[in-house]
Amino acid sequence: MGKKNKRSQEEPELELEPELTKIIDGDSKKKKNKKKRRHEDTDIEPEQKMSLDGDAKKEKKKKKKKKNQEEEEPEQTKIQEEEKQNVEDGRATVSIAIAGSIIHNTQSLELATRLAGQIARAATIFRIDEIVVFDNKSSSEIESAAMNSSDCNESGASFLVRILKYLETPQYLRKSLFPKQNDLRYVGMLPPLDAPHHLRKHEWEQYREGVTLSEKAPNSECTMVDVGLSKSVVVDQVLSPGVRVTVAMGTDHDLDLVRQIVPPSKPREEAGMYWGYKVRYASQLSSVFKECPFQGGYDYLIGTSEHGLVISSSELKIPTFRHLLIAFGGLAGLEESIEDDNQYKGKNVRDVFNIYLNTCPHQGSRTIRAEEAMFISLQYFQEPISRAVRRL
Repeated sequence: MGKKNKRSQEEPELELEPELTKIIDGDSKKKKNKKKRRHEDTDIEPEQKMSLDGDAKKEKKKKKKKKNQEEEEPEQTKIQEEEKQNVEDGRATVSIAIAGSIIHNTQSLELATRLAGQIARAATIFRIDEIVVFDNKSSSEIESAAMNSSDCNESGASFLVRILKYLETPQYLRKSLFPKQNDLRYVGMLPPLDAPHHLRKHEWEQYREGVTLSEKAPNSECTMVDVGLSKSVVVDQVLSPGVRVTVAMGTDHDLDLVRQIVPPSKPREEAGMYWGYKVRYASQLSSVFKECPFQGGYDYLIGTSEHGLVISSSELKIPTFRHLLIAFGGLAGLEESIEDDNQYKGKNVRDVFNIYLNTCPHQGSRTIRAEEAMFISLQYFQEPISRAVRRL
């Protein structure tokens, strides 16, 4: 033992870093074999020690950088997926076009109203973004019992447009936006759409539909809006009364706060909520496509008919689209609408659409009514549309 101590005293004293000194001091209190190992470590030259320390720091830095990159990659992927989802929610739309002549198959105003109600229900259930009602020459010349009677004096297409718009409007706004009319006499008998934007008085959602009021706002640069709550809210814009708007309500239930008006597409883009359908009128089938409100028009057109191709829903491949349109014919089908349209003189119905399908083959009845075809077809297209949207 004395020899070992003497040898230790004769060895040159190394200049050690404070942290290493602490380690050696602590280790000297441990077992003998550990003490010996620590004394051997002190034989490393200072320059070598600094080099090793530098290498260790570089290696540590590399590992840290690699770890940060690995953590950032999933985050970047997540952001890209969210951006893709936002684009998808904001742009991918499904529209339906339907002939107004289907109303001519009804025998009374009540039955015509019920037919319109079923179409509105189908569109809401399957989250349709737009309904286009088109006229054609022959259908506008035909007068049905329902449209000929003293109940109503307008065409079937105009009547259908009005009922569809009425039903899409939240209940608390209807009195303000629709004056009392004879052709709305039976709408109270129809089942409600119960869409996400048809909110009750006690329900709070981050967006609400409202109508601007003539009531004076506290601030001259604001407008009072009825959003169906116990109290009207104030929005930060000056608007004329009787205008339907979408109001961002947020999460704060204080009705005295000033709110903002947002585009009707905002609830879908931001919260992924279905916010009802838009309705427009077209004078003929070609006008359905020409007057498309979406930038770039419809990029995929589907026609439906009993004379169309028979393809199972699982095998149908719809290409990636931004704005899809599905067309339904009138009493004589889309073929009649093509023949009556001057823009399509001499054209085959299959030349107008990207694909022409029979969505209900092997039918037991000789005829399928428009409202029945709507439910059958929209269910048939559910999976193919979902697959196409996922590829977007």
